[in-house]
Amino acid sequence: MKQTIKKYLLLLVSPLLMVGCRSAWSQGESRLINEAAYSRMRVTTIACEADSLLLRTVCSPLTRKHIEAPEFGRLVASMIETVMDPENEGVGIAAPQVGILKRVVLVDTGDEILELINPELIETSGEQTGLEGCLSVPGKYGIVTRPMIAKVRAQDREGNWYEAEGEELTARCFCHELDHLDGIVYTEKMERFLTEEELEEL
Repeated sequence: MKQTIKKYLLLLVSPLLMVGCRSAWSQGESRLINEAAYSRMRVTTIACEADSLLLRTVCSPLTRKHIEAPEFGRLVASMIETVMDPENEGVGIAAPQVGILKRVVLVDTGDEILELINPELIETSGEQTGLEGCLSVPGKYGIVTRPMIAKVRAQDREGNWYEAEGEELTARCFCHELDHLDGIVYTEKMERFLTEEELEEL
């Protein structure tokens, strides 16, 4: 897994991304992304009032100019560093969780890290009820019902649309991360938080 991530990060820093072009990213977005510079980013949390408002904001779609600008490669690389950090290790992350209100998420399927640009949930089936956590709700876990199978449609770096299907944890992650893009945190869908006693037994 570590070797796969390293190869993926090397691909991100490609000549194509370094080509100079007028960025579509705002000054604030560019500053936040460039300050991270391929390293771990600060995760927004519901514990902070300003962060909580941001996390409940509907994100904007990415245009071709957003994707072609150097900021995009830096953002994705930094998001990977953030979600894979031992203190934050998870299976997915959405741009608003690092302060960027754009429609892009990353999902670790176990075999690869899917980069989903402007993703849409197009098909679900079955049902699963289980444990769910979130980098933006640290130290808490809740019981949430999600589809057992979920299919998403998203764009790649070339702007082409493709589909990806996941089961169980990956399906849960698809739904969880896409919710973030619409300003929805899993706590709004959970049945209840796990108690301290239940957490100790995990």
